[in-house]
Amino acid sequence: MTTQSRRKRFIVWAAVSGLVGGAVFLAIAELAALLVARTASPILAVGAFVIDIVPRPLKELAITTFGEFDKIALLAGLGLAVVIASAIAGILEYVRPPLGVVALVLAGVLSGAAIVTRAEATILAYVPPILGTVAACVVLHLLGRRLRAWRDSADGDRAEDAGVDRRRFLVMTAVAGASAVIVGVTARAVSAATSSAEAIRRALKLPAPRSTVTVPAGAELDVPGISPLITPNKDFYRVDTALTVPTVDPETWRLVIDGMVDQRVELTFQDLLDMGLDEYAITLTCVSNEVGGELVGNAIWQGVPLRDVLKMAGPQSGADMVLSKSVDGYTASTPLSAVTDDGIDAILAVAMNGEPLPPEHGFPVRMVVPGLYGYVSATKWVTELKITTFAADEAYWTPRGYSAEAPIKFASRLDTPKGGKPVEAGKVPLAGVAWAQTVGIERVEVSIDDGEWTAATLSKPINEDTWVQWVLEWDATPGTHYVAVRAVNKNGDLQIEERAPIAPDGSSGWQRSLITVS
Repeated sequence: MTTQSRRKRFIVWAAVSGLVGGAVFLAIAELAALLVARTASPILAVGAFVIDIVPRPLKELAITTFGEFDKIALLAGLGLAVVIASAIAGILEYVRPPLGVVALVLAGVLSGAAIVTRAEATILAYVPPILGTVAACVVLHLLGRRLRAWRDSADGDRAEDAGVDRRRFLVMTAVAGASAVIVGVTARAVSAATSSAEAIRRALKLPAPRSTVTVPAGAELDVPGISPLITPNKDFYRVDTALTVPTVDPETWRLVIDGMVDQRVELTFQDLLDMGLDEYAITLTCVSNEVGGELVGNAIWQGVPLRDVLKMAGPQSGADMVLSKSVDGYTASTPLSAVTDDGIDAILAVAMNGEPLPPEHGFPVRMVVPGLYGYVSATKWVTELKITTFAADEAYWTPRGYSAEAPIKFASRLDTPKGGKPVEAGKVPLAGVAWAQTVGIERVEVSIDDGEWTAATLSKPINEDTWVQWVLEWDATPGTHYVAVRAVNKNGDLQIEERAPIAPDGSSGWQRSLITVS
């Protein structure tokens, strides 16, 4: 073997020793987190930190590109970064010790900072990154020393010594690597299993609602490809800043109402249930929804009116905002008028489509406010309501370039036929949904190839807070055609034609789709 190829081989093994050191760091930190601080997982804390600091355009790009898989994409990216950084640390420790150990210490400090600054961090949150860093540094130091001994004996043409040193390095690498994988995977699996919100949710029994939603005849059109009137929980969009779904036990959950109030109020989950549950049909829309996008859904919720909860505390004169806070530190700014108005069904929801809230949709309690984009109203895993002013406080998304107040821009969408899927000539149903929460949809109009606007047939609305379905029979001729759709709300307002981006307060524009007819 030439000197150059031998050098490359040792560099590769140095990178492997770095990977083992990184694996040991994560494994010991995960084990320590399991034992003393469940929220102190380094990779998850760093991921949450990245979510917080990433510029708004990159957040929008991630949501647009990956949709509900944006968290998985982030974790995959972080995993790749850990692999690269660990390999570099191993090479540094081999080439110029103790630079590799110094690099690991720096990584431990950064991950520790990300952990202890999280809103849910406990007093022992610093323990996992410290233990993980110490263990990783020891392993990397020993592996680096063994690898250099192997190199020195090989370079000195001491074949027997080289064989011994080689075996020592390989055995230590294999044992440390395998142990790290077993410990790390087991700790993460046990943590996930023992903190599963789903198990708690399955055991929860909610009282029957005092009132139920009546779905009128004709509320759902029988058109293949159209969005269902009620979005199934498994298909309901999810956009939030939580890298992992928080686990909240209803037995220990508390809602604190304070700030500009006559008296501070603290409610338990049972207190909320004792107020009595009612059903509400409400469509939710995400501010990240593009024109014609799918980040909108309709569900039947069970909960209690927010105005009744706030009355217990007595909001003071001059207050104009409710700053809601999630267990993971996320905040949203909701106009006080929107949650105290007797004509708006703003609620604290505990159930969704007939079952307790799914964990990813806010179990055990979330806010649902009609007519406002979710980022200023639909706080999941809500645990605090601070009565304040827009002048005094700002929420998570406001300093990141979004409006503090964000009423939903009403819109319409074509669901079928889908662009890119040719349809046969003849009678083709053009169908979709339209929404104008708190106001309602008066009509939906369709234009073919920039021709006259034709009114579509609407389904019977459940109420003014839900979307409606629409359909128009089209006599499709062969060729390519542009189909445009727009809506008019019950105030007589025409849907905004001008295109606007997501930021700062939601997209706008008429959807135009290219349909191919064969």
